Amino acid sequence: MSKICFVTGKKTIFGNNRSHAMNATKRKFHPNIHKNRFWIPSKKKFIKLNISTQGIKIINKYGIETVLKKKRESI
Repeated sequence: MSKICFVTGKKTIFGNNRSHAMNATKRKFHPNIHKNRFWIPSKKKFIKLNISTQGIKIINKYGIETVLKKKRESI
């Protein structure tokens, strides 16, 4: 599963694990991504999106159709 949010664009970032002796080893910080189905009333069908928890909050606030419209305009 892709670790990129459809709404916010959040993706994996890289950093370091730091030991007590301050040794650095590479690590990944993954966003909290979920695969959700959303009902679109105008099209009368479901769509599946990989979406972060912040993206879910945005959809709950503005609605799925508004978010999809903004996404289409930005492309």
